[in-house]
Amino acid sequence: MKTQTHSRWLAEPISNLLVQLRSLINEVTDQQYIQKVELLSNATIGQHIRHIIEFFLELNGGYQKGRVSYDERKRDYEIETSRVCALTKLEAIISSLEKDNVDLLLVADFGIENEVLGSVTTNYNRELVYNLEHTIHHMALLRIGVKVVSTISLPEDFGVAASTIKHRTLCAQ
Repeated sequence: MKTQTHSRWLAEPISNLLVQLRSLINEVTDQQYIQKVELLSNATIGQHIRHIIEFFLELNGGYQKGRVSYDERKRDYEIETSRVCALTKLEAIISSLEKDNVDLLLVADFGIENEVLGSVTTNYNRELVYNLEHTIHHMALLRIGVKVVSTISLPEDFGVAASTIKHRTLCAQ
């Protein structure tokens, strides 16, 4: 099997997810965007969107440095309270997805009370795959939050992995 040397093959599915997020942000009101949802441990739609965006931003910045640490990502609380800010960041992410696949160092801290740093070698494409799956997971949570705070009807595949969609299609045939 040939190793992918460019992220082009991942850019489209990730862009599709981010476009779905953009549509959601455009549909909710400012109040719905910041409303706490008890079912989501009092998180807001905006907080979940901020979390998704920040992982992509950290990966993009880490690409330049050769080192990614999602734990050390810059937390930009304006994203979780301003739909306009979130939309601007999403557009920047969409336009920056396609890059050459380079090796990266992923640094993580799994300690609760004490710092327990570890690192593994990874690459840009692998981290895009991680971010794609991470986004789907949070979109599934967003689906729940949207049902609580609004009457917005989300697409049937919002927050559903491509493999699940394919499986459902096969089962329906």
